[in-house]
Amino acid sequence: MSFEILLVLLLLAFAFDFMNGFHDAANSIATVVSTGVLRPQWAVLWAAFFNFVAYFLFPLKVAATIGKGTIDPSIIDHYVIFGALIGAVIWNIVTWYAGIPSSSSHALIGGLAGAAVAKSGTESLIASGLLKTVAFIVVSPMLGMLLGSLLMLAVAWICRRMTPRRIDRWFHRLQLVSAAAYSLGHGGNDAQKTAGIIWMLLIAASASPAVGLPEWMKATTDHLPAWVVICCYIMISLGTMFGGWRIVKTMGQKLTKLKPVGGFCAETGGAMTLFLATSLGIPVSTTHTITGAIVGVGSCTGVKAVRWGVASNIVWAWVLTIPCSAFVAALSWEIARHIF
Repeated sequence: MSFEILLVLLLLAFAFDFMNGFHDAANSIATVVSTGVLRPQWAVLWAAFFNFVAYFLFPLKVAATIGKGTIDPSIIDHYVIFGALIGAVIWNIVTWYAGIPSSSSHALIGGLAGAAVAKSGTESLIASGLLKTVAFIVVSPMLGMLLGSLLMLAVAWICRRMTPRRIDRWFHRLQLVSAAAYSLGHGGNDAQKTAGIIWMLLIAASASPAVGLPEWMKATTDHLPAWVVICCYIMISLGTMFGGWRIVKTMGQKLTKLKPVGGFCAETGGAMTLFLATSLGIPVSTTHTITGAIVGVGSCTGVKAVRWGVASNIVWAWVLTIPCSAFVAALSWEIARHIF
């Protein structure tokens, strides 16, 4: 690997981080836009600001899981990183174009796994880290659903003597707080995933005399340069500012009809789930989490309030994300060997 190739891969990683914010902006703003609390342009600025603020609040546990806990660090080279990133980026583009809220996180993990297996077989996978991540494909939406529905029931009981107009007025304001909390969780969990990828790349480059890294760029298994983390938070925040309206419509309008009180409960339940996962160092899908929370809120109104056909299409995207991105990553790894 040369220094020039390293720079190309860093740019590709930051491009993925930008796309992660772009693709997952709907997770942060769908409910607050669909309930009419904020206009789209103000909602994305609100979300982007709190995406970046997360840098000051969360330790790098998720980055460590991605960087050292999913595949064997000893096999990492520029081919593996290239394959992983291309696999994740292509899957994100496909699902964004189709308006499907899939997981950028699982696309990245699938890409890592696919490229690693293509190079060194299944022995290169770290089972404990991957199983923990795969388990939360189910756990995070279920926990989001549980917390969203419990919060909705609690709010309904607390506000039982209030008029609907007064409830809307209060939660119109409170939803700004819940949207900020969810954006903090989104930034804290998702930006660290790209930081983990770059961590892998810099460790491999630091160990190679041929690359000739300056001291400020070098990384070790115990040290990730601050500039990497700051750049990752900046890129995901910029991506959120340019977030796509296609997925906002799916999340905020097609799953169930939301009012400010429902938006508040969904965002708060999703934020609680993300805070828990990030504190445990588990890279979860913000998409899965908020989808589960929205479904939980909608189901409190009645089973028919949720459009289960739309929900089932989203679940299929969840199931296919890791294997599809892994397949594209494996192909990209093979192609990269003949290019670089």
